[in-house]
Amino acid sequence: MLEYIIKRSLAMIPLLFLVSVLSFVIIQLPPGDYVESYRLALEAQGGRLNEAQLAALSNRYGLNKPLYTQYFRWIKGIVTKLDFGQSFRYDRPVMSVLGERIPRTVGISLASLLLTWIIAVPFAIFSALRQYSIWDYLLSFLNIIGLAVPGFLLALILLYLVFQTTGYSITGLYSEAYQGASWSISKLLDLFKNLWLPIVTLGISGTAGIMRVLRATLLDELNKPYVTTARAKGLPEWKVILKYPVRIAINPLVSTIGWLLPSLIGGEIVVSKVLNIPTTGPVLLNALMVQDMYLAGGIVMILSCLTVVGTLISDVLLALTDPRIRYD
Repeated sequence: MLEYIIKRSLAMIPLLFLVSVLSFVIIQLPPGDYVESYRLALEAQGGRLNEAQLAALSNRYGLNKPLYTQYFRWIKGIVTKLDFGQSFRYDRPVMSVLGERIPRTVGISLASLLLTWIIAVPFAIFSALRQYSIWDYLLSFLNIIGLAVPGFLLALILLYLVFQTTGYSITGLYSEAYQGASWSISKLLDLFKNLWLPIVTLGISGTAGIMRVLRATLLDELNKPYVTTARAKGLPEWKVILKYPVRIAINPLVSTIGWLLPSLIGGEIVVSKVLNIPTTGPVLLNALMVQDMYLAGGIVMILSCLTVVGTLISDVLLALTDPRIRYD
């Protein structure tokens, strides 16, 4: 297992290099650059820049260099100093912009993932064991609704219900009274009072798909001979279900950790815009809109690392949960 992890870790290096090239090229595909976007925004407000000022800005940000020169300077900074470059819009290092937002994004995403599993796994098992019952039809109907309703609409609905029932409007991570206040127990409780809504929204949004996959896989396993054999030997029903078919049926869930982590962060973009939460999602959206290439490229690289690392974690967990899977 250790040898396999080492080999996979080494294989990540050329993969991430290829991803960095593709992401940098894709970010450069739209016509113009940050200076052009800045000029258009300034002219829309009645301002104007002359050619000398535009040339000075391009020289300052290195946009007058060839594309391959910009890329190699960017990737060299990442490899040697973990420097993702300078954000044009914020006029700060990319890691400085993301440093305060990444922990919030990761925390919300992991809490949402945990909530998704807590809701999806027991309900999927219950639905499979009660196939074609009224409960199975009800859960299947809720699954269809969960797949059809986008995350931002669910966030708006929950936001409206909370305001109508309590009169409290959840916007941002803290109430207005605690904005800029020093840390205390009261501020922590206020954070939890606001934080549950994005976690529930993202958690519920991801529940429907996982329930459908786990229910279908478990139904297939319940009809196999080894389940009948285990029951014939007199094993308790809960042990027959949890120790054998559930352990195998959960494999698709474990194998999707690789893309589930970045997909949660991707789905968090719109939810964070609706709920005004300062995470990496809105920053990525704004960076793409104004062509802040180093900031957008840095976020894309972080998401790519999450995908690759998540896939490695999935493979290791599969070997631990399923005795049939072994890596030589």
